[in-house]
Amino acid sequence: MNVLYLNGPVQNGLFTFAERPGKAAGIRAAEALNALLDRGPVPHLWNTVTLAGDLRHRGAPEGGTVGRQQREERAIAAKYAPGAVPAGGILTDTAPVVAALALEMIEHLLREGVLAVAPAAVRLCARCGHMTGSVAHACRACGHQRSRPHTRRLLFWDRPPGAPVLARDDFHAHHARTPGHLLTIAHNVPERLILSRTRDHGISLAPLGLDGLVLDPRAGLHIAVLAAAAGSDAGRPVMAVTENAAANVAAYGAPFRQHNGTRLRYALHGRIPYDDSAALQQLCEVQRVSPALRNLFLAWFLPLCSLHLRAGITAAQLPGLLKFWRRAHLARPDTPEGGVLAELRRSVAAGDMRWVMDVRTLSQAIPEYPVTHGFAQEPEGAS
Repeated sequence: MNVLYLNGPVQNGLFTFAERPGKAAGIRAAEALNALLDRGPVPHLWNTVTLAGDLRHRGAPEGGTVGRQQREERAIAAKYAPGAVPAGGILTDTAPVVAALALEMIEHLLREGVLAVAPAAVRLCARCGHMTGSVAHACRACGHQRSRPHTRRLLFWDRPPGAPVLARDDFHAHHARTPGHLLTIAHNVPERLILSRTRDHGISLAPLGLDGLVLDPRAGLHIAVLAAAAGSDAGRPVMAVTENAAANVAAYGAPFRQHNGTRLRYALHGRIPYDDSAALQQLCEVQRVSPALRNLFLAWFLPLCSLHLRAGITAAQLPGLLKFWRRAHLARPDTPEGGVLAELRRSVAAGDMRWVMDVRTLSQAIPEYPVTHGFAQEPEGAS
């Protein structure tokens, strides 16, 4: 089926995976699923086109001695355990391969009439010139309260009237009900979406005559997934995201979910309650769980479980899940059954995650150690 799981690009904020292991849930889930499909390691995807990143760079004490790209690379490297490097590498939403694919896709969509470049009335901050949008409000870049009207050429997607930006077929989920509130996104976004933004860092739209503008990062992160899939020769990339992330990015990614026969879909995962590490430690001590088994529970089983419990795993569910996990691990055979593994792979490729809560099937899938690819072995702290 040529399915490949990839994480929804993680926003490069002020955290480390040791401090906030929940940020790595999509990466861990994708790695576990790809390992079950016998796929090699894939890049960890990162979102670096952010206004917060612009502001951090402008306010950095070293000034212009460190470039924005270098600053982003340093910040990403610091997220991982010291000296660790992801086996599949790192791919950001401004990498040359992503930028080249973005311009190729945009130019194709412009020729097809799906996208358009046209003048439009917008508001610019009266102090710094940041484009605040089509209505007047305080500038998010400098905080100034006043804006001025301005007409400039922008990149648009004019959605066909009544056409949804999200449908059930956009989710890679067999035997699973798509959350209805996500499908209503189509009724809540305007028919014209602006796909160009004022950012200090991003995929420049200057080749299209839009100087000073970059591609909206919500579109760019979809293209990063497609670029990673192309690098792995996968025609069916699946992006692991939370419901909130899907709600925020789906509309802007709608024109960019397929290209040259490749079709991107979403796999929803819920939040994992890593917050109270002391309570988790106590729980493991009460149930006499070894450190190695605890690491597998936190870094392998819970990320997979979050794809089944998509509304999120609660702290109240952890004792029952840990007990179930111990039973499955005790039942782990020395040699997995070929028939069970074949059926498991079919389920994984189809997006059917019910097997996670089947003791016999789960026991066949458990690795000797979690696929960490650059993480600390044991997540600590809050998510």
